[in-house]
Amino acid sequence: MARPGGVAHTRAAPVEAGRAAASQTKGQAGAIGFAAAPDLAVHIEQWQRWLRHERRASRHTLDAYGRDLAAFLAFLSGHLGGLPTLADLSGLTRADFRAWLSARAGERRQSSSTARALSVLRGFFAYLARHGLAENTALSGIRSPRLPRSTPKALTAAEADDALDGVAELSDVAWIAKRDVAVLTLLYGCGLRIGEALALNRADAPQVPADGTVGTLVITGKGNKQRTVPVLPVVARAIADYLAACPFDGGPDDPLFLGARGRRLSPRAVQLQMQRLRGLLGLPDTATPHALRHSFATHLLAAGGDLRAIQELLGHASLSTTQRYTDVDAARLLSVYDGAHPRARR
Repeated sequence: MARPGGVAHTRAAPVEAGRAAASQTKGQAGAIGFAAAPDLAVHIEQWQRWLRHERRASRHTLDAYGRDLAAFLAFLSGHLGGLPTLADLSGLTRADFRAWLSARAGERRQSSSTARALSVLRGFFAYLARHGLAENTALSGIRSPRLPRSTPKALTAAEADDALDGVAELSDVAWIAKRDVAVLTLLYGCGLRIGEALALNRADAPQVPADGTVGTLVITGKGNKQRTVPVLPVVARAIADYLAACPFDGGPDDPLFLGARGRRLSPRAVQLQMQRLRGLLGLPDTATPHALRHSFATHLLAAGGDLRAIQELLGHASLSTTQRYTDVDAARLLSVYDGAHPRARR
């Protein structure tokens, strides 16, 4: 296989055709273009369709996978001196993959970003192998970068309460103030991802129980996996108050949370409100909508919640992901010990 500085590529015609194929793929995949020869470009499109329809990947996931694969193919175009073909992918060696990793390191990419990109490549190469299109064993010998064990950044219980109480002060429009309270209360009260909360429709709105019991809500999370989460009466009331004040009518299939123009509320709008809250209340920079989900888990664990139950409530596929919250609780206990134990002050 030719390398820069070695034998020059003579695939002039396929390269030109590949550029046309790449631009066509870009049009079909939105803002993502793939530097690929025609025989490879067509299977990239089929892989994306498989992800969308068979794996039921979200649009966010599709975009992220597409960007990672596009960046790899762009590197290969320069590395090989032409648009890569299926045969090129089969012929890649460990040295080629290491050159790509080295290039990413030179760009100061985060280890987590490179680990995800490597996972995308493994998935794409596995897809090609299953369909008898390309076979490459060199990739299996490439280790993922070691990732630091990140600790979720949760708010204290007082900070979470302040955020829920203070967000209403950010808007002079009564129904928008009630909407913001309902969204943050839902994130903290049920431990939802912001995308999960904003994807809800009116038919999903929990009913306020007359006897004060806890209701339930079916959430569609990552990979379109569904889980049932309990809904406290305070959460149901906040949503009911918002709906009663909302000036827009809607059917059961219309969005639950609306923006000022009556369209589905965007995550960015909620993020901006949390940003304003940080300034208003002096909250840390880590006080984001997702921090409310972290706070939900951390506070449940601190109160004696079962780790397996918290895993199910959060929709984590692996218990190891949920176990990160034990680090948070241990750090909190050490802080309390250091400040309160008589021997700690000597």
